[in-house]
This record gives sequence, C-alpha cells and structure tokens, in this order.
Amino acid sequence: MAGKAIRGPAKGNLAANGSGGDANGQAGTIRQRNVDKILKAAESVFAKKGFAGASTAEIARKAGVPKANLHYYFRTKQDLYASVLDAILEVWLDALQEIQPDADPATALGNYITRKMAASQHSPEPSRLWAIEVIGGARHVQPFLRNRLRRLVKEKSTVIEGWITAGKIKPVDPAHLLFMIWAMTQTYADFAAQIAAVLGKNSLDDKVFAAGSETIRSLILNGLGAKTKIRR
Repeated sequence: MAGKAIRGPAKGNLAANGSGGDANGQAGTIRQRNVDKILKAAESVFAKKGFAGASTAEIARKAGVPKANLHYYFRTKQDLYASVLDAILEVWLDALQEIQPDADPATALGNYITRKMAASQHSPEPSRLWAIEVIGGARHVQPFLRNRLRRLVKEKSTVIEGWITAGKIKPVDPAHLLFMIWAMTQTYADFAAQIAAVLGKNSLDDKVFAAGSETIRSLILNGLGAKTKIRR
C-alpha cells in the first residue's frame, strides 16, 4: 500500500527544455510533457528491474529523451525514483478519502475497493514497483510508512471504529481490515501473471476485474454486515 516519498522534479532554468527561456504557458506545457514521459518510462523500468537494476540511461531511452534532459528534471536516480513512488502513493491515498465519518460504510468501502481495483487494472506497474520496494525492505519509503501512512491509518481507523460504535458494521480491527483490502486488490496487479495462468488467459481482462471486484466487495461487506443504502 501506500504520501510524499521524497523530492519531486528538480527546478531550473526553463531554457534547458528547448523553450528558449520563454517561461510562459507553452514552456510549462513542454516541461510537464517531458516530466510525464520520463515518469512513465521510469515507472516501467523500475517495476521490472527495481531501483538497483534500473539505469537513467535506459529510462531516458524508453522515454525518448536525451539523458541530459532527464537529469535536468531529475538530478539523480534517487530523485526520479522518489517522484515515481510519490505519484503511486498519491493515487492510493486519494482513494482512502472515501472513508469519512458521515459516509455510509457499505458505499464508502465499496467505492474504495472499486478504486483500488481500477488502479490495479489500469496502472499495474506502479503496484508492482511498490511491491518490489516493500519486499526489499522499504528503504526508500520508511519515513512515509512510519509517519504519514501511520497517521492516516489511525485517522481512518477512528472513522471505522465510529461506524462500529454506531452499530453500522460488525466489530473488526480497522487496521487489519485495511491491510486485507490492500492485499486483495493489489494482488490483481502484482500477481496478474499467476491469476491469468490459472484462469487460462493470456492477460486479465475486464471480465476478470469485474468478477474480482464483486467478490472482494461481497467478502468485505458481507463479513462486516454492511448493507448499501437503497436510494428511492
């Protein structure tokens, strides 16, 4: 699972991106386009080779930019890796905002599961990169795990405990509930090859993700005794 890992792209003179020093909207667009291409390429290379095995030269080639341009935006491989992790985490943390005190538990948890599964389906490489990082000891994200994520899990645990106290769901350990949802949803990205092989498919399609989403929602919501409100 899953805030800010480290630093983002390096700031500098926009003339280096070929805009001739024109710091207007066009220059900003060029900069953002280059950064997006580099981050997408880095995400893919890091997911396959990890931090140690990846090189900025390979990432630059995959992004279709000169290596010097890559290092203009990201001074070191560490800076680039940090920015890739940061982008992954922000998507996951944003999904956690579904869990709010005044939300219907079934709707909130159902939406959260749906969003996590959508991330696994449409952006599997970030999840695989995260898995590699954590399995390797989470050296680059320990501060985030022990600080921001820990605080956020405590915050969302308080919300879930409030639902339990109000009789909206059955008693459950809130932190472990979140761990289970992370594990269930992210396995469709991290172990997609295994799931596809067992199902006799070349890759996971919409049908597989729909069935997986429904199964996870059913297990979680039925286990908690949470019922979605029927709108009239």
